[in-house]
Amino acid sequence: MAICAFFSNFVAINAESIKQTFSNTQKEFGKFMTEEEKILGEAEYSAQNIQVLEGLEAVRKRPAMYIGDISFNGLHHLINEVVDNSIDEALAGFCDKIEVIINEDNSVTVQDNGRGIPVDMHEKEHKSALEVVMTVLHAGGKFDKGSYKVSGGLHGVGVSCVNALSKKMISQVYRNGKVYQQEYAYGKPLYDVKEIGVSDKTGTRQQFWPDDSIFTETVFNYDRVANRMRELAFLNAGITIELTDMRKDEEGNIRHDVFHSVEGLKEFVRYIDSSRVHLFNDVIYINTEKQGIPIEVAVMYNTGFSENLHSYVNNINTIEGGTHLTGFRRALTRTLKKYAEDNKMLEKAKVEIDGEDFREGLTAVISIKVAEPQFEGQTKTKLGNSEVSGAVEQAVGEAFSIYLEEHPKESKVIVDKVILAAQARVAARKARETVQRKSPMSGGGMPGKLADCSSKDPDESELFLVEGDSAGGSAKQGRNRTFQAILPLRGKILNVEKAQWHKAFESDEVNNIIQALGIRFGVDSEDSKVANLDKIRYKKVIIMTDADVDGSHIDTLVMTFFYRYMPEVIERGYLYIATPPLYLCTKGKVKEYCWTDQQRQRFIDTYGGGQEGAIHTQRYKGLGEMNPEQLWETTMNPENRMLKQVDLTNATEADYIFSMLMGEDVGPRREFIEKNATYANIDA
Repeated sequence: MAICAFFSNFVAINAESIKQTFSNTQKEFGKFMTEEEKILGEAEYSAQNIQVLEGLEAVRKRPAMYIGDISFNGLHHLINEVVDNSIDEALAGFCDKIEVIINEDNSVTVQDNGRGIPVDMHEKEHKSALEVVMTVLHAGGKFDKGSYKVSGGLHGVGVSCVNALSKKMISQVYRNGKVYQQEYAYGKPLYDVKEIGVSDKTGTRQQFWPDDSIFTETVFNYDRVANRMRELAFLNAGITIELTDMRKDEEGNIRHDVFHSVEGLKEFVRYIDSSRVHLFNDVIYINTEKQGIPIEVAVMYNTGFSENLHSYVNNINTIEGGTHLTGFRRALTRTLKKYAEDNKMLEKAKVEIDGEDFREGLTAVISIKVAEPQFEGQTKTKLGNSEVSGAVEQAVGEAFSIYLEEHPKESKVIVDKVILAAQARVAARKARETVQRKSPMSGGGMPGKLADCSSKDPDESELFLVEGDSAGGSAKQGRNRTFQAILPLRGKILNVEKAQWHKAFESDEVNNIIQALGIRFGVDSEDSKVANLDKIRYKKVIIMTDADVDGSHIDTLVMTFFYRYMPEVIERGYLYIATPPLYLCTKGKVKEYCWTDQQRQRFIDTYGGGQEGAIHTQRYKGLGEMNPEQLWETTMNPENRMLKQVDLTNATEADYIFSMLMGEDVGPRREFIEKNATYANIDA
């Protein structure tokens, strides 16, 4: 899929990432614990700290309730659950190294140098604490605040959930100078915990084999795992995470990365923003504690036009934001506005400055630790703790005030950027009002090229964004008019990564997409850049382009537009990419469509011999080369087609990739293309 192949595995918006090898400099852990608390915690971390909340019988019956789904995302969530246990040990100050290995048989091993799970008898359960942790849902030290002040993991289902969804699992504990072990099959122990040796090490080693009778996808993706391990290393400065893939590639090589960050979020924000042009090179950094809540923030300003905020609670990526983000935004607006007014820097602006103006060109990472996080929202990744907002607002406000006073040159650059953003916002509002104003000459505001469907139910309606009028014509003839709408796109749409916000509303092709979807901006929101999806007309938006370089470029431009202007379309799972076949292979009366070169070669190997007719392959370089029946049969018919769902599993990696591929900085893009050229199918 050419450039689209650069997003290889686009279901998760993963790409072959630039390797980050960090120094092995160690950093003191447990900065929120006194030495006495550490000693006490080590002494008291025993079987009595393992509290049982409920059983796990339902996990195998309804796995999606516990891990999200049973395909690609759910599979990789298993690794996250096991690694989270090790990260909890790091947060408590007892672990600074984690090893993750994807083995040749596609099992996964996770080993840390923490204290090791307790193995003594659990008073209530009358069995080893290790067995309780591994076989009872919601059992573990994280529920006892004397063991862990805070812990990661979105829902805390823990390693027992991984055990329940694995056909085999082996737990080894290095503790008390001995090595203990227990094996499990489908969540049930095969024998009691036993000693298998002696060791002067401490820690826990887990190895699991996902149950292929439950998971529809059982092959781990290295890049997906690496992205999360890199993220965890940035979020937990000082910890070293080694990742190894023992599955050899075609050249017999294994992949290996070491993730270690000395400066934590300062390095993280530089990584995310590395392909953008900065207003100045400083990272505005905050590391403090307010109202008992550890707060860490890193901020950079760039010459771009989008706001890039990435927030975490206990290492969980809160993609829907929450009270910590609210506190950050309030502090930023209040502090910057006061500084600008006190220094009489807004008198010549001639426009009213709004909150969103202070965040244009802003890249920030916010990480907080909360003892009892309350998550809400559609995907349970929105923080609801009311007390957090004030704590973050206080911390950020104080730190920003000090920075602005001590850095007058940089402060002026920021305020000048804010004024430009305000002027652009006013222009954008005027352009948007023009777009959203209904016109009797254009069918109630719908673009003239839209071939709409008869259904008015968004849940069943689909909008195909089709490259070119020729392909659009075939799609219009071949579609199911009941639920499939067609909107032809003329050439490559505006690259919004390089354009001011209001420029998109001056683009005919972008306007057509916005109008067709029925999306409005700034409705029921203080931020005029927030897209309102309440009246969205289609809940499947399918990008359908030629299988060549230009088509892949258009894919990327359209995805960039949705990611920057209406990310909720992606977050809700509405955006897809169609996958038309590359070849039509025929031999006599035998006909077969092929989506890959491997499928084509398999057809040739199967039907190449014999005398019945010639070896013929038709390469589809454009959708227009297909007649309406072929386009329907291969690409549009829900019973036969293959769609790639665009997903924001790793928002920070997506942010980096979009800015790198579509931004101003050529260097990182060239390096990325050279590195990934072997994965692309580049046709003339």
